[in-house]
Amino acid sequence: MSVGRICVRSVVVAEPDESVREAARRMRSEEVGTLVVLDSEDRPEGILTDRDVVVRCVAEYEDPDAMPISAAMTGPVRTISEEAPIEDALSLMASGGTRRLVVTDDGERLVGVLALDDVLDLLAEEVETIGRLLGRQGTPPHPGEDIGDG
Repeated sequence: MSVGRICVRSVVVAEPDESVREAARRMRSEEVGTLVVLDSEDRPEGILTDRDVVVRCVAEYEDPDAMPISAAMTGPVRTISEEAPIEDALSLMASGGTRRLVVTDDGERLVGVLALDDVLDLLAEEVETIGRLLGRQGTPPHPGEDIGDG
């Protein structure tokens, strides 16, 4: 399955020169913990999380009205093509120690965000489906039980 099939396509974005306070207010109003920061050509250049706001601004006693998002965001952002298999996304997350990837199209434009939780939700659904299938087939025979043709 491709990354593009399970990524979240409704993404809240920001510009690098916006203030951290503006970003925090947008996070609150949109009820999200992550903003994708786009450059002047609408390509992802960073990601700002609520944790970034706390660690890089609040904990450092920075003025959130004066600090631009570009100073608090994580960048460059890790991206993956929407056509890539989920296994590639998991490898990229593991190698980069990240729980989120920005998903892009062939032109490197923003398509969505894939979070580790999205992959876990998919796996949980598949395990549930397998459980239902096994339940329909009945209880498997015990070892050594005769399962002949009857």
